[in-house]
Amino acid sequence: MFDIGFWELLLISIIGLVVLGPERLPVAIRTVRGWISGVKSFSNNVKTELTEELRIQELHANLKKAEDANLQNLSPEVAESLKTLQEAAESVNHPYKKDTVIENKTESSSNKENEN
Repeated sequence: MFDIGFWELLLISIIGLVVLGPERLPVAIRTVRGWISGVKSFSNNVKTELTEELRIQELHANLKKAEDANLQNLSPEVAESLKTLQEAAESVNHPYKKDTVIENKTESSSNKENEN
């Protein structure tokens, strides 16, 4: 991340020790470390949100292509995007349907195990 060598780090440590003193230096290091971790966390959140927005934008573009082609003769990526959008719409319309299907499958498999 930073191009700091051993000697530069040693010089910064000595200056920090002289300026802040041995009592306040650990607190200052913890504070700076907290700021750096906060900035990293913020940048990761922004990166994740941008990635999701770009994915949504791509799905919308593919859906528009599919609508323009009247949902026929679709390329594989457009068909996959359409399938993903349909599944998302279905999960919004019936949010508990998927959970009950999974529960029914697990119940039926456990019933089969109990019968044996």
